[in-house]
Amino acid sequence: MQTVRNVSDLRNVMHRNEQPIYFISATNFNLLGIDQWVRNLKFISYIDCFDGRHPNVFVPSKQAHDEFESIEDINNHMLQHKDVIDHVKKRGGKAAATFLMFDEETEGLCDELGIDVWFPQAKLRQRCDNKMETVRIGNKAGVASVPNALAKASSYDELIKAADKARIGRDLVVQSAFGDSGHTTFFIANEQDFNRHARDITGEKEVKIMKRIKCRGATMEACATKSGTLVGPLLTEVVGRKELTPYKGGWCGNEIFPGAFTEKVRNKARDMAFRFGNRLIKEGYRGYFDLDFLIDETDGEVYLGELNPRICGASSMTNHAAFAYADAPLFLFHLLEFSGLKYKIDVEELNARWAKREFIDSWSQLVIKATDEVVDIVTHAPPTGVYRMASDGSVSYDRFDYNRQAIESEREAFFLRITGPGDYRYEGADLGILITRGRVMSDDFDLNDRARDWIKGIKKLYAAKPLTEVQREEAPAPGSFKIL
Repeated sequence: MQTVRNVSDLRNVMHRNEQPIYFISATNFNLLGIDQWVRNLKFISYIDCFDGRHPNVFVPSKQAHDEFESIEDINNHMLQHKDVIDHVKKRGGKAAATFLMFDEETEGLCDELGIDVWFPQAKLRQRCDNKMETVRIGNKAGVASVPNALAKASSYDELIKAADKARIGRDLVVQSAFGDSGHTTFFIANEQDFNRHARDITGEKEVKIMKRIKCRGATMEACATKSGTLVGPLLTEVVGRKELTPYKGGWCGNEIFPGAFTEKVRNKARDMAFRFGNRLIKEGYRGYFDLDFLIDETDGEVYLGELNPRICGASSMTNHAAFAYADAPLFLFHLLEFSGLKYKIDVEELNARWAKREFIDSWSQLVIKATDEVVDIVTHAPPTGVYRMASDGSVSYDRFDYNRQAIESEREAFFLRITGPGDYRYEGADLGILITRGRVMSDDFDLNDRARDWIKGIKKLYAAKPLTEVQREEAPAPGSFKIL
């Protein structure tokens, strides 16, 4: 059996890979472009973002199903779909699957189909994904969260009692164990605030009660391997922008550029991710993960925010950063970890190289959601491809492509369409993702004029018609689960 000893060996192994590998999810957004690095890697997607023109995306035919309430529901539906079963069997081999989200039912369906799941078990991922458990794992690793208390808060008095005991003041941020960004974070400065969110807080066995700080959000992806934890670049986060999302605390994009953070902050976050990953290995977890950080704007302190034990929305940025093209995308090390191949990677050398400024280039992505409080049916949607911005800020379709590297300048952008013709458009629905070179935020971390022109330009390319009474009954409710 071949032993992988360096990046060159890894690239060669993936280039020659003969094992069928699948990324199964609603779309291929999170691992966009990974198929260009890994032979025999295919995407099985519920949504056809490419109108059948992507050679490595397989979309099963639409058939009746119960209403989806999660990404796991979508994946479990597809794993029972005859088209998917036939596709996997036709390709043959000992298949392996990766997912954005999966549960124990997914694992059982994969086992029935003879597919190996190349991620830690769902039960372990669920435990690590709990925000309270993230704090505890971080404490074991010496990675501090914002000063907090972990306690039940069945009333405002009980909340304040826990906060006073922890000496974190009474201007608080409360988070429940699980949930999407913007949906399970509550800002509590008084009893009135508490009462507004009491239904979401009091039913929880335990919540995370944090001191409220003025902070910037950041995110960093890493991969826990038997050789140690590999750490990617630190990305800024676009959060809660009204042009992009109806959710005040909702994630809606990222930037990567050399001057985004001071060297001190970058080094602190990298060390925290390294130590946290090494602790995850002791907890039994291995492979790809993402950490959100909170950077206090008053003193520059870096705190652990959340753990995402999986690939996530930032993965398409991390795996296309400059270091990935110089060496290999981070996700390839995840595949190596589960491949069964022998390897010994010099983690210290790679981490030191990837920390250099020359391995950080400038890219941005914006997740564009429908923000109006109406529900209608899309009659026309901009196709996936490359778009151009004119000097007056107007946006037009230029050409089809499925490779974001095809963008030649900041006047171009790659748009991955999610909501297409015939789909419902409702408040919070993901219209698509826009990826462009350069920045989309100002130095004050507000959206810049170019970003606003791109958002307005893409939204103008959508057209819709009102619902009939029958369609209105079937339409999704505002705030339906996210698929990215």
